[in-house]
Amino acid sequence: MATPLASRLRSLYLLLSDRKQRPNKTAKEISREFLVGFSSPTMVRLLMVFAIIVSISNRIGFVNSHEEGGEWSCDSNSEARIQADYRPGFVTLDGHADDWKNIDGFEFSLLPALDPDEENEYKGGKMIVKALHDGSNVFFMLQVDGEYVYTKGDSNKCPSVALMFQAGENASYHNMGGCKESSDTCTSKTCRGYEVDIMHFSIGNAIPGRLYGGNPVDNGEGNGGDRFGHLVDLYSWNPHCRYLDGIGPSGNDSSSQNNWKGAWWHDSFTVHSGFVQEDSPYASAGQKGTFYFEFSRPLRTMDRLQQDVQFKIGETSKFSVAFWYPVDGKPWHGSGHYSVSCDWVPLEISLGGSVLTKATSRSSWDAASAFSLLLSVVSFCVSVFVGYWVSKTKSVPFTPIDRL
Repeated sequence: MATPLASRLRSLYLLLSDRKQRPNKTAKEISREFLVGFSSPTMVRLLMVFAIIVSISNRIGFVNSHEEGGEWSCDSNSEARIQADYRPGFVTLDGHADDWKNIDGFEFSLLPALDPDEENEYKGGKMIVKALHDGSNVFFMLQVDGEYVYTKGDSNKCPSVALMFQAGENASYHNMGGCKESSDTCTSKTCRGYEVDIMHFSIGNAIPGRLYGGNPVDNGEGNGGDRFGHLVDLYSWNPHCRYLDGIGPSGNDSSSQNNWKGAWWHDSFTVHSGFVQEDSPYASAGQKGTFYFEFSRPLRTMDRLQQDVQFKIGETSKFSVAFWYPVDGKPWHGSGHYSVSCDWVPLEISLGGSVLTKATSRSSWDAASAFSLLLSVVSFCVSVFVGYWVSKTKSVPFTPIDRL
């Protein structure tokens, strides 16, 4: 049976261990709150020492929050694949899924990114990922089931999503690029080839159905930020070396910008004419339904710093999707996200049915034209032959009728 001191130490440990859920409280403030009511100076001193030890260990743990324990193992779905077909003028970027209903997607189970164990799968439902392109831009639609939760101004109490793409040829899905350098030594030279391109959308300040992402204010400052809706454009070499486009360990570069745009929606909303900020929280909490996240980006960007993935029609890229959700009302933290796979998922930017149809039609037209030309040549030759044959035939003498 635990002693009173041991019991109190355990209670204090749990409070301090939960500091990531109480970011505005320091270890000293939490300890003072806990120690109110204790009169023994010895016990107070013991508890204060214990609080300092736990606080130090927690700081170490926060730094390594993205590091997994033990050997990394991955059993990804080899059938998982997203095909972005060519569909020009097909969707409107507004967060609504109506114009995506005839587009095929792939359904993923959402497993914890750091421990992809099926026992810890996201209980709300599956995520469906769809994609298409119009020859200039690529579009994504993410559909994930979940009860409606929203806390204005607190993104960690709202769902959040991210897309990650392989930009450098050596970049791995695991460890967000996989560069072995530390935060003090990672640079564009030491981690060359390990770049991953990331789009992250935290909806705590984003109005449903409204467009966020690249805007003139932040792009004018030459970075991938979005001060209005936090739909940001980042790059990374590993979890400790992650920056907004245009910002890095060697200083800022004013030539970058946020190339992403996007919107979100939930099918529990009853208003479709458009929300404004005063309508927050937009719906009642706890309603079952589906969240929709819709995004677009140019296939090619003007990036010159190896911070954006560059798509090419007819080729395959590598990407993944992450999802954060405040389970049981608890705010999520950075490394506590789910993922659609424990490795890269192929993304094919397809030539598409429309292009193939045009090519087929062109081939059919060429065959018909060739046949018509051949028939014309044959007819002309026959006509020449008949004319020649008639000209060589002896003419019949003319006999006047009066001689008959």
